[in-house]
Amino acid sequence: MKKIEFFKEGLKNLKAVGAFIPTSKYASQAMIKHIDFQEAKIIVEYGAGDGVITKHILKAMRPDAKLLAFEINPVFCEQLRAIEDDRLVVIEDSAEKLGEYLAQYGATKTDFILSALPLVSLPKELGKRILDTSWEYLAWGGNYIQINYSTMAKKLYKHTFGNVDVDFVPRNMPPAFISVSRKE
Repeated sequence: MKKIEFFKEGLKNLKAVGAFIPTSKYASQAMIKHIDFQEAKIIVEYGAGDGVITKHILKAMRPDAKLLAFEINPVFCEQLRAIEDDRLVVIEDSAEKLGEYLAQYGATKTDFILSALPLVSLPKELGKRILDTSWEYLAWGGNYIQINYSTMAKKLYKHTFGNVDVDFVPRNMPPAFISVSRKE
């Protein structure tokens, strides 16, 4: 997807998209470095957008792994479905329904969750449900990895997971913060 098309989608619904331009390769790499791809069998991505981070994940995944990519924007879902990779499952539904979709694929847990959801702009209760669902279905020792454009949500991750580390990625527009919480 061209940057201008992404920009238009961002303008139409900033609260759901959360950005005006796609995530940079630097921020994408900063997110996926927190995944143990040798061990990960099921990876979940929330707010997959047009697939920028998705493609980085797929490049590093095992051949027998699955990536469940949640996205509610139909235009972005169309872009995701154009990615030709049998390991990718595009889910045009809310991230709070993670458990239902894991069950469809015979799983009870996910090894890692990456999120580009704009949690601070979502309704507070929805954001809380998504984080609670993430904690419930994340395997012990797994990471919840969230891209943000401020540190305002840091306390949400700490409250849900009990810990959070933050990496700063200046080579993104706008500069990004990658929050990583481990389920321990």
